[in-house]
Amino acid sequence: MQKRPPPHVPADNARAAFCAAAARLDVAEASADPFAMSQAHSQLGRCHAALSALPCAEGSLQQALRWGRFTGSTDLVVDLLCELSETAVTIAELAEQDCMGHGHAARERARDHAFEATTLASRVADSAWEVQVLLRASEVLTRCGDNDDAAQLQTRALRLMAGDLNRSTEAARLPALGRLADV
Repeated sequence: MQKRPPPHVPADNARAAFCAAAARLDVAEASADPFAMSQAHSQLGRCHAALSALPCAEGSLQQALRWGRFTGSTDLVVDLLCELSETAVTIAELAEQDCMGHGHAARERARDHAFEATTLASRVADSAWEVQVLLRASEVLTRCGDNDDAAQLQTRALRLMAGDLNRSTEAARLPALGRLADV
């Protein structure tokens, strides 16, 4: 059984970023604005991740998601779900290194977040972002061992990309058709 290396001593800039994120959270809490709260918690989560404190990162991202749901921004919620799924699958992989079978709960959380993200993906701002969401979720599912589901998401992403290509080709020809009609 391979053990994880001991946690490294964080660099000064990671500590400074963490302190700045904590201060940003204090300011956001004073305003109680859902978007500011979500952003502050997500930044704090990223800082926790940079410091190799993944369970704390996951907790902060969960808080960010709770607040993000109040903003009405599907894009924000989907991005947080992707980030949560990526964090959870990393936690699962590290737990599996310590002891086989110990990553099951984290892997299930990763799957749940990835599937919720893909369910909401069709409601994001644009199709290019939807493709990115599908590919991020596909990567998580691959890491979870769900290769068939990952392949289905990749196929869905490819179809979206092909549809965008067809639409852009048609749009490029429209001005030319308009000039012909004027002749």
